[in-house]
Amino acid sequence: MDGMDRKIENKNKWNKKHTWISIISTILLFTFYNIVFGDKSSKLNVETEKLAIEDVKSDIFQDYIAVIGTVEPIRTIYIDAMEGGRVDDIILDEGTMVKKGDLIMKLSNSNLLLDILNREAGLAEQENLLRSNRLAMEQNKLDLESKLLELNYQLKKLERSYKNNEILIIDNLISREDYDQAKEQYEYSITKRTLLLRTQKQDSIFRSVAIKQLEASVGRMQENIGLIKEKFQSLNVTAPADGQLAIVMPEIGESMGQGQRLAQINVLDAYKMRVDIDEHYIARIVKDLKGDFEFDNKDYNLKLTKVYPEVKNGRFAVDMEFNGKNPEQIRIGQTARIRLELGESKQAILIPRGGFYQSTGGQWVYVVSKDEKLATRRNIHIGRQNPKYYEVLDGLEAGEKVIVSSYDTYGDADKLVLKHEK
Repeated sequence: MDGMDRKIENKNKWNKKHTWISIISTILLFTFYNIVFGDKSSKLNVETEKLAIEDVKSDIFQDYIAVIGTVEPIRTIYIDAMEGGRVDDIILDEGTMVKKGDLIMKLSNSNLLLDILNREAGLAEQENLLRSNRLAMEQNKLDLESKLLELNYQLKKLERSYKNNEILIIDNLISREDYDQAKEQYEYSITKRTLLLRTQKQDSIFRSVAIKQLEASVGRMQENIGLIKEKFQSLNVTAPADGQLAIVMPEIGESMGQGQRLAQINVLDAYKMRVDIDEHYIARIVKDLKGDFEFDNKDYNLKLTKVYPEVKNGRFAVDMEFNGKNPEQIRIGQTARIRLELGESKQAILIPRGGFYQSTGGQWVYVVSKDEKLATRRNIHIGRQNPKYYEVLDGLEAGEKVIVSSYDTYGDADKLVLKHEK
């Protein structure tokens, strides 16, 4: 090759080199962009036919809960044994309508009968003692009065003799000895009369106290016998009020101790509903809350009258009474679904209740995109709830769609890719 000749470079080789550099650079740039700015959220494919998708709406939120109430009598009377005894006879059966004073059952107690007889014998003895003391005291009183009468009579004679001797002694018509004797006898009688009057007064006071003590003793014995006779009479168990004999506890021949339950009477002039409520609502349940339910195609109103504070197995009880007339055909033990109002109704953002709440605690939901191809996780704030809706305080707007079915199988997926059935 001479000096005029030049080596010509291969342009195609140069072009290929730059092309590969461009491709690799593009790939690296795309990868870097995805790492820095790309969507790193986890996704999960789900079929829409397995989902429950509901609209978010703005509507009146009715603040109530649905509870189950059981019909109970507004007043129940329990009959306990005033005195133990053996059941000799049961006159009336459970379910019988009774009137006040109707005999329900008969008991017997031989020890109680023997006690009554002994106490009556003791009372008779005490009454005889009282009569004897009264007779003796009256006799003693008469004796003292007789002695006082005789003494007053003698005192007048001695006074007259003494007065006469005072005149006679002046003229020396009697001896000094006779005068002194008359004076001494008179003064002695006066002293004796004073002593007898004091004796009579003390004896009267003693008699009065003694008689009162005996009378009080007899009175106490009579009261005790009266109480025991009441106990004995209570062995004939009677209805204390009109109503229905709901329960008869013992059987014939059974021995019942004092204080044991014998029977129960339900007073049927009014009814109430006993309602069990989840402890979640205990802070919001107060007296005078309203409620209603349907019975025999009619609506009946209730008012909450009593809250039982004890919580058992996560529930507590309340009593609700009828506002107005009781249902005519209602029976004790029947149940009804009651709509118990907790507060005033007001406008709110609502979503229907669903299984998602058990998975998220109401803290977030999957919100469906407008094209319904994607559902994205979004935090929300739920307030009150009723049997149909949740009140949404923040995070959703009316017109959006959310998945309300259970999220248990979605794990921690941030987005759901919705696969529609073709």
